[in-house]
Amino acid sequence: MKGIILAGGKGTRLQPLTGKCNKHLLPVGSEPMLFNPIKQLISAGIVDILIISSSQHIGSIIHTVSSSHVFGCNFSFAVQKEARGIAHALLAAEGYTGGDIAAVILGDNVATHSIKPYAEKFKLQRTGAKVLLSKVMDPESFGVAVIKEGRIEKIVEKPDRNISSYAVTGIYFYDNRVFDIIKEVKPSARGELEITSVNNIYLSGQELTYDVIKGSWTDAGTSAGYKYANALLAAVNNEIIY
Repeated sequence: MKGIILAGGKGTRLQPLTGKCNKHLLPVGSEPMLFNPIKQLISAGIVDILIISSSQHIGSIIHTVSSSHVFGCNFSFAVQKEARGIAHALLAAEGYTGGDIAAVILGDNVATHSIKPYAEKFKLQRTGAKVLLSKVMDPESFGVAVIKEGRIEKIVEKPDRNISSYAVTGIYFYDNRVFDIIKEVKPSARGELEITSVNNIYLSGQELTYDVIKGSWTDAGTSAGYKYANALLAAVNNEIIY
């Protein structure tokens, strides 16, 4: 299984902190935000990790990751040439996976407990996709999964009413067909290739599974989420709980 971290975006939700710094390099607890998803992949036994970012920030990300000697894994780096959405960024990994399955994490997602159990389940599943869910108090801020009889019935992006308390986190598992699926996706109203559209294609083929993650999770890409992420990781000394 390959690991892919998507660390692009403009960081507009965290301005002015991101005026001169990529949001994924902002400190969370005692380390850059990006270190949490790296540690998550390593905790799952994933040693080949690709980090994708913009041409503007890839240099500082390479420097930060390469100058840290605490990771026993193989890093590769790629550039997303245009900011056209999460699914578009994932396309930059097409030549990297070599037909293998992949764990994909958004670089601003912070979680306290290891994703290893879910990675192991996907290794057995092998085909299709898996999303990780987390119960949240403000589902209107996320894409949420409506669950019926133990299966995801639909995924709704930022619903205007409480139809589910389970947010779809930015932690996904995909088989190698994901790249062909992304190429089928049409841009959304904001002109981006949405990862929700990709997940819904897998869902329509009854090939999307899920797990509810143990422990705490947050999207650290907002001001409130960033503050919460700092509290979460400070409490566990930036370590992953198994």
